[in-house]
Amino acid sequence: MSIRDFFRPVGSIEADEVRRLIKDRRLDEYNVIDVREPNEYAKGHLPGALHIPLGELSIKSSELDHSKPTVAY
Repeated sequence: MSIRDFFRPVGSIEADEVRRLIKDRRLDEYNVIDVREPNEYAKGHLPGALHIPLGELSIKSSELDHSKPTVAY
């Protein structure tokens, strides 16, 4: 990930569309990233969500399968 990636527009979808994505696909067909702080993640998160706090996303983005759709929250 380079500094340019932070300025590249990314799409967003509404919560209902995320619910459909999660319902209609197997968990291994997409990446779900929880970018909240550790204490927020510990209180609850989506099943299968990978915890990568927003401040660490540029460093840990290599942990993602870039061939799959990614949902971050």
